[in-house]
Amino acid sequence: MKRLGLAFACALMVATPALAVDVGGTYKVKGKNADGSPYAGKAEIVVTSENTCRITWTSGSSSVQNGICMRNGNAFSAAYSFTDGTVGLVIYELEDDGSMKGLWTIADKKGVGEEDLTPAN
Repeated sequence: MKRLGLAFACALMVATPALAVDVGGTYKVKGKNADGSPYAGKAEIVVTSENTCRITWTSGSSSVQNGICMRNGNAFSAAYSFTDGTVGLVIYELEDDGSMKGLWTIADKKGVGEEDLTPAN
């Protein structure tokens, strides 16, 4: 049993660097609102520590949303708030090519939106 635990710990240590893909940068945003209407824009992610970051979404000519984000393995999540205090949450799955596929919601609202982030560089 000790050997199995040691083998698992060693495999985890070897696998961990592969998960350390840098998520910082500019992304193209393509999504669908909860009502099915499409939207597009860009997102800028600035890494602030090993697992945390800041994210800014820009859609249309003037809509800007700021949030915080966090990475855990291939899970990437972000939270943001609106001027009225309403909170939003998005959870992405990090793909091998650096893109992210996610679902988002806004507190106390029905429905879920979809959003994909694709590296712009």
